[in-house]
Amino acid sequence: MTLSRLILALTASTLFTGGAFAAELSLVSGSVGKDIEELRAQLDDFEEESGHTVKIVEMPASTTDQFGQYRLWLSAGNEDIDVYRTDVIWAPQLAGSLVDLSEAAKDIVGQHFPSMIESQTVDGKLVALPMYTDAPALYYRTDLLEKYGKEPPKTWSELEATAKEIQDKEREAGNGQMNGFVFQGAPYEGLTCDGLEWVASNGGGQIVSPDGEITINNPKAAAALERAKGWVGTIAPDGVLAYKEEESRGVWQTGNAVFMRNWPYAYALSNGDDSAVAGKFDVVPLPASEGGSSAACLGGWNLAVSKYSQNQEAAIDLVKFLSSEKAQKQRAVNQSRLPTIPTLYDDAEIAEKQPIVAEWKEVVTNAVPRPSAPTKRQYNEVSKEFWTAVNETISGRGSAADNLDQLEKRLRRLKRSAWE
Repeated sequence: MTLSRLILALTASTLFTGGAFAAELSLVSGSVGKDIEELRAQLDDFEEESGHTVKIVEMPASTTDQFGQYRLWLSAGNEDIDVYRTDVIWAPQLAGSLVDLSEAAKDIVGQHFPSMIESQTVDGKLVALPMYTDAPALYYRTDLLEKYGKEPPKTWSELEATAKEIQDKEREAGNGQMNGFVFQGAPYEGLTCDGLEWVASNGGGQIVSPDGEITINNPKAAAALERAKGWVGTIAPDGVLAYKEEESRGVWQTGNAVFMRNWPYAYALSNGDDSAVAGKFDVVPLPASEGGSSAACLGGWNLAVSKYSQNQEAAIDLVKFLSSEKAQKQRAVNQSRLPTIPTLYDDAEIAEKQPIVAEWKEVVTNAVPRPSAPTKRQYNEVSKEFWTAVNETISGRGSAADNLDQLEKRLRRLKRSAWE
């Protein structure tokens, strides 16, 4: 960098106060629920402690849209964004544009689940620090299951039967808006998560195996998607084909669903003052097929520093602050976000205020990862091909067997050209 450019960058992005530079940082983040509100409160604390200022650049809720914009900015060497909030699956694809945090974070990485740190390590470089992890739950109406003498379902067959019976009886009783089950059916990254859970819980594998073999085109995977197709228009509304997390939560939180598949963030919101289901619900692990095991997709969000940032030192301090035990506890208590620091699962205050957090450690530990590691920089394309095939199937456009056969062919072309 030339001297004149350095002076210009410092003038544009820092203030000189008290003998030290106070940086003006920008953090880009998507959100669901009250993520931005919570983030702003923590940034206010950081500003007070550090003297730096932080602006939030808000993104759409769709992780697919976020990733597309991130990749554009980073490929262009954008200096305007210092810190990126990144999905757990993005590390291999964005690593080349992110700062290696290994040295700066060497004193704190041991506090986190080793698997969370490993997921953000690419070619020996730690490219992001964990903010929180995620693994979805099956939300159910305790009042309605008690009313009709039902237990929380452990299998998809039990869910179908219970959802249909309660939905129909509630509609007969005058609640014409009641639905049996809501989930994320729109064609985006969220459907990759839902679809992977259906397939894996039926013994159909993980789309691409850890060693890079394409495994999705098999009878058990097809059967799982055919089962899900049968939900649309029966226990789930036709509109579920366009639902993301917040649309699902909207139906659920107004009291118009018996069951919902969603992430833990919805737990705190569902108990809010404006929720029709506050005090009337609980959560259990997602169902499985007979003989199968519950499969919760591993999620979570991290914080990365752009290598194009002109304020890398201050940005690293911000990332460490937001990934700290204090910040993660606040997020758990206020938003039922799952910590990446194991000791917080034994915290009494968290357990009292957000029981799902204390109960979800085993679910997180055994969660099913998406195949971002074996597909490397092509993960986003692989995921798009998968969610498209799933959405086509549950929308009634072709059989699961035919759609998975076509999916396998497309993935084989991607593999030959990119990830081998």
